[in-house]
Amino acid sequence: MKIVKTCLASLLLVSMAYAMPLNSSARSVVPGELQQLISVDYRALKDSQTAMALKEQVLPDNLKQFEAALKNIGIDPEKDVDTLAFAAFRVGKQGTKGVGVASGPFNMKAVLKKMKLQKFVPKKYRNSNLYPMDGGMLMSFLDDSTLLFGESSAVRTALDARDGEILNLDTNGNMADMMSSVDAAPVWSILDQSGTQNMLHSALGDASKVADYDTLKKRLLGSRYTMNFNGGVNFDLTVVTSDSMTAATLSSLVKAGMLYKKMNASPAEKMAMDNTSVDSDSSNLQIHFKSNDQQFQSLMHSELFAAVSR
Repeated sequence: MKIVKTCLASLLLVSMAYAMPLNSSARSVVPGELQQLISVDYRALKDSQTAMALKEQVLPDNLKQFEAALKNIGIDPEKDVDTLAFAAFRVGKQGTKGVGVASGPFNMKAVLKKMKLQKFVPKKYRNSNLYPMDGGMLMSFLDDSTLLFGESSAVRTALDARDGEILNLDTNGNMADMMSSVDAAPVWSILDQSGTQNMLHSALGDASKVADYDTLKKRLLGSRYTMNFNGGVNFDLTVVTSDSMTAATLSSLVKAGMLYKKMNASPAEKMAMDNTSVDSDSSNLQIHFKSNDQQFQSLMHSELFAAVSR
């Protein structure tokens, strides 16, 4: 169950109904050295009490700063943003960087007019105009309805990917293949090999000591998940492995870990574990979690959820 809640915490935002795949402008700025990509339908936040409760509990400070920065330039996130995507990627010795891409019916001309009135002078980066935002971030319109934002060097790296200066997402076959399996969902994410290895090691806890995890983890290729709040909470995680034996072994380890956690779990946590199924299908480990809104909101106030959602 810790696997499920770790991913729930990393999701940060939630969605309800309509799939919103990355548009071509957003996809073009995702670098090939991608670690994780999360795409969500931002329009649904106001439509679900459970969605709003989760948002308030786990929304990171940098996203709150982004929302405030958008309002300061004349974009109302609740009205003008359809989808948000967040990409974390490696940049050589600089480590991990991240950018966000917001898509929606912006009034780009009105925004730029306001920026001009505020005497914000854009800086040129090849053919792109970079504008300052609150919190030390930069933003750049990719087209009339797509806005790239983030820390200065991260935004420039993303534009490098779009302009062909570095490799982009389409050159990363493993991540692109995983994305094609989930991008029709309202909320989806893909995680690379290294991130998947670390996630499972942390999630398995003591159960990882039962087997030689250092050997096992080399056979983990990546992971993907989807989530929606239609008729309650539905969460599906797939861990892609190299062979069926690895998937079956992981399935046994996760089940063992759940039994161990259940011995000291709260009533809400026990109920969540009872609502979680774990299985393997060919070379994939599959975890499915389902609960109603009331059960999930009780789980959010548990000590274990609070610990993993920091």
